[in-house]
Amino acid sequence: MMRMEHLAAALDDLGDAVVGLAGATLGDGRLARAADQELLEVMAAAARLARGAEALLIEATAQVVERSNAAAVSDRLTTRLGCRSVGELVQRVTRVSKRAGADLVTASGAVLQPIAPATGEVLPAGLPGMRAALAAGEVGVHGVLAVAESLRGCSAGRAQILAADEELAAAARGEGVDAAPPVCAEELRALASVWAMYLDQDGAEPRESRALRTRSLTLGTCRDGIVPVRGALLAEVAGQLQRLFDSVLNPKLDAPVFVEDFEGDEPSPVMADVRSRAQKQHDALATILNAAAASGSLPQLGGSAPTLVVSVRAEDLQSGRGFGHVGGVDEPVSLAAVRHIACSGAVQRVVFDERGRIVELGSLERIFTHHQRRAMALRDGGCVIPGCHVPAAWCETHHVVEHSHGGPTHPDNGVLLCWFHHRTLESSGWQIRMRLGIPEVRGPSWWDAHMRWRPATKSPIRMRERMSQRT
Repeated sequence: MMRMEHLAAALDDLGDAVVGLAGATLGDGRLARAADQELLEVMAAAARLARGAEALLIEATAQVVERSNAAAVSDRLTTRLGCRSVGELVQRVTRVSKRAGADLVTASGAVLQPIAPATGEVLPAGLPGMRAALAAGEVGVHGVLAVAESLRGCSAGRAQILAADEELAAAARGEGVDAAPPVCAEELRALASVWAMYLDQDGAEPRESRALRTRSLTLGTCRDGIVPVRGALLAEVAGQLQRLFDSVLNPKLDAPVFVEDFEGDEPSPVMADVRSRAQKQHDALATILNAAAASGSLPQLGGSAPTLVVSVRAEDLQSGRGFGHVGGVDEPVSLAAVRHIACSGAVQRVVFDERGRIVELGSLERIFTHHQRRAMALRDGGCVIPGCHVPAAWCETHHVVEHSHGGPTHPDNGVLLCWFHHRTLESSGWQIRMRLGIPEVRGPSWWDAHMRWRPATKSPIRMRERMSQRT
């Protein structure tokens, strides 16, 4: 049997060889010249090597967990090494992320062979089939997690859990009943979920009860203009939210394309959206919330529909310097946010005297009516910024000439913009003007070096009309 110091030395030697090979490969770019089959073979061999390394990491983490569970705090391995938890110790030793460290701890619990305190006997692992597949290099951390997380909390008996574990391990090896090739971690998770539902004789109700107890959504304290969101959504709520995200975000552009300028000879590039997926989903949520608040179907608050109230001093709004306040948030917001909210909402002027007494209360200034909005939707077809595909139903109305500067609430002074382009219009470099009631857009120099004003519409009818006029 290999002694521990010899095991560490052997791993160091293997690591040196792998790192040397990786450095040479990345240095001379040989994979760029490799044939397709050779490239795939390298990927498969590297993945097998990674799974073997993950098996050792999981087993080592399991032993760290065992040595950190001592009754006396001073006897725990984590305490002796100055770490607050096993996860922190794993992070420091392996240099992985907090999430990856937590995954190692979770996976280790599923395949650990505990030792009976009284007899010193080595007890079976929770998932012995997955432990064997791990030792054989057939699965790694993600494969073990896929099975462990799916079967966790299942009300089936031990024998049934072991049967499912064995079948799932066979699928990971490519030895399942249907003789399919080895499955990936996501396919293993799907199979494990099916097994969990099959074995849970009480049906979905116990899980439903647990889910209802643990559901949550919490808004944190605003810091630097950001409010953290924490929580756990029920599956159907998450599914509905994802469908709404998809409806707002699709279709999307993945690469620069060129659109024809109907009034010029040169095509204009429409660049791909540079927002991350997380940023897009944030903006989609903002769109969904605005649409819900404007729907009129939500319960009233104080005798009126739920309304986001933003306050700002008139002199700050006029000078463009200062900030505003949004109801429910302690931290001030920028004037850009104030103008964005006011542009698509109603504005009421309230005048205070020097002591704070209300001396004048104006009436609500009108916003675009439903009839005006429908007309603009037919004219614009959606967000007027080129390359943006947010449909008209999800867009906000924008006063091209601000209402505070005398701009009328009329379709000749209004266009449709998605939440993102409306919120960032002042800083993005895009400009909008109206010419005889027709929206025109001038983009930043990276989009159009000539900085020309171009008619903006995504309405199929208007595009056909313009094409027919040109021909």
